[in-house]
Amino acid sequence: MPPVIDVYVWVPTAGADVLTAFIDRYVDTARPGDDRLDAFVRAYVDGTADAADRAALADLRRSDDDPGFSLYLRARGYDGAIITVTDERAVVLGLSLDDPDASPLVAARARALLDRLRDEFDAPAGCAGTELAPAHSREEWECGDMVQWRSGALP
Repeated sequence: MPPVIDVYVWVPTAGADVLTAFIDRYVDTARPGDDRLDAFVRAYVDGTADAADRAALADLRRSDDDPGFSLYLRARGYDGAIITVTDERAVVLGLSLDDPDASPLVAARARALLDRLRDEFDAPAGCAGTELAPAHSREEWECGDMVQWRSGALP
C-alpha cells in the first residue's frame, strides 16, 4: 500500500449529528470495509446498541485498559476514513490522501483539507502527517512525534 497523508481533527463533544455528517459525507457506506460500522452507528448515533454491538466495538480497543478505539473505513473521494473514540470520549475524525511520491501538491491538498474539516466539524484542533496513526487520548494528540502540521489547539 503506498504512503498516505493522514489528516485528523479533534472534536471534543461529537454528537450524533457530527458523526452522521462525517459518515454521510466521507464514508463509503455501500462498502465500508469494516462490518463494525453498523455497530458503531447503533452505539454512537442511534443509541440502540446491544451487547453484541458493544462486544464488536470492544474488539477494536488496543487493550482492556484503553477505552479508545479506531474504526478504519473505505472513503468516498479519499484513500480512507478513520473514526476514533478517545479515552476522554472525544472523537478524532480522519481522512487519508494517497501520496506515493511525497508530492507538494498532495501536501497542499492535505493542509487545505485540515482547515476545511476543522471548519466543517467545529474542531478546535487538527493535525496531519505521513502514515500518522490517530490519537487515542489527549496525551497522544499533544505529543504526536509523527505530526507534520498542526492547526489550532485543544481547549
